Amino acid sequence: MRKRRLRVVVHSRLPKTTWQEKALLALTPIVLAGLIFLGVCYDSGLYPAQRLRSLMAKHISARIFLALLLALFVEQLPLHAETEVLRIDPALTGPGIEMVHAPHLALYDPRAVPRHRLVLFLVGTRSKTTSNLEMDTILAQWGYHVISLDYENNVITVVCAHSSDPSAFTHYREEILSGASVSDEVEVDPANSILNRFRKLLAYLVRNDPSGGWEQFVHDGQPAWDRIIVAGHSQGSGHAAYIGQLFRVDRVLMFSGPQDYMDELHRPAPWLSRGSETPPSHFFAFLNLHDPFNVDHQIANCMALMHLTKPQPLMVSPGTSIVGTHQILVNDLPTKMHHNSTLFPDFENVWKYMLTTPLDN
Repeated sequence: MRKRRLRVVVHSRLPKTTWQEKALLALTPIVLAGLIFLGVCYDSGLYPAQRLRSLMAKHISARIFLALLLALFVEQLPLHAETEVLRIDPALTGPGIEMVHAPHLALYDPRAVPRHRLVLFLVGTRSKTTSNLEMDTILAQWGYHVISLDYENNVITVVCAHSSDPSAFTHYREEILSGASVSDEVEVDPANSILNRFRKLLAYLVRNDPSGGWEQFVHDGQPAWDRIIVAGHSQGSGHAAYIGQLFRVDRVLMFSGPQDYMDELHRPAPWLSRGSETPPSHFFAFLNLHDPFNVDHQIANCMALMHLTKPQPLMVSPGTSIVGTHQILVNDLPTKMHHNSTLFPDFENVWKYMLTTPLDN
């Protein structure tokens, strides 16, 4: 018996508030209590000072008491919003498709102002889709539709790093993405390729979640790539970049990657610098200075993708504003998880910059 789709609602915090928003949240209950207090005094025909002396001499009125309770309630309200999270067994979406690690995830927030953009996120080697749920939920609360795709990611990218064959990385990416039998390192059939799994999942969502707005991301039975932001972490960052070369997507976001550097030839894999359907200026990368996969190699790979002649990385910190146009951003967060630091919610400011900075068309 096939598994039924499970729909659940999760709660996750909204993007970090600005100091103006924090001030407004703090002042709202105070102002509300003051207005109710003035209303009590007006109703009684007394001036505020007189009423205050009366309250001090007698007792706190029920209305003031309720106002204080209301203020306390508002102050303690969590910054949470409902996000629709669909967990979908890949086997339900099309013939021959199998679950690798976990269900596909599809998210949107019905209460958010819609961005009319879909973020396709590809997790890293051997990771489950659920490993990125916090980031996916935050993006959904910003108004994006989000898909975290379960796919064949069991073979790490750097398996090709010491190959003397310049096409090793190219074939590795091509087989995982399309299912073409071209790589000696992976074995993926067309049904379980990233592109087929994504197409089938979109079609499934259109059929089975008609109120979710998924139809806006499909055109003539194919993904409407110009409305899709392709993102990925580690191994997934390289797949995202490869898709950006094949199709004209809105933009490409790469976290802690790509790792396609040829150690024996001392240069990025040739596919990184080839022609791209997505303009090179629409590629963005977020890296960590101490990434164990070598940030210098990652920057070289990004420069090849972006057709940059000199490195232009910008050091960023949590919560700080990012001004200007930057495609390669780097953090130096003190953590033992350097490779995963780019997915920490501390860097919502960087995610938002990568998602919303104006594009050069």
